[in-house]
Amino acid sequence: MKQTFFQTCALLTLAGAALCASAETIGGVSTTFKLLSPNDKVVVDVFDDPVVIGVACYLSHAKTGGYSGALGLAEDTSDASVACRQVGPISFKDKIDKQDEVFNTRSSILFKHVRVVRMVDVKRNTLVYLVYSDKLIDGSPKNSVTAVAVPINQPIPVK
Repeated sequence: MKQTFFQTCALLTLAGAALCASAETIGGVSTTFKLLSPNDKVVVDVFDDPVVIGVACYLSHAKTGGYSGALGLAEDTSDASVACRQVGPISFKDKIDKQDEVFNTRSSILFKHVRVVRMVDVKRNTLVYLVYSDKLIDGSPKNSVTAVAVPINQPIPVK
């Protein structure tokens, strides 16, 4: 019974992770100098929308350095920005939800994430991407938004 429960939990975790995109780091710049430990940085990652082919999103976010950052124990600040662009012909793998999380990454050892949510503006035939940070108890109002217009002769297939 216990083994089945843990297998089910592991399967659900993997399934949830498969629905969100994974990012590739493009580069980063140091924002502070630390003599004997890693510097604080702003890192730029890119991920492809998992359902919308031809759209890539570039996400810049803070990474805390120092010894705690190197060990993965530090909490990164909530500063993040997103810019999504059409990088090829746009097509859809399936009908999409009017609002759906397309990316998330951990920004502290416990309970804090940077998330990117895709929203559909049906009236303007546009995909809107919002980046924000959340935490178990209190999130941050800091956010950034970007939009990708889909050609008017190609309606977005919304569920």
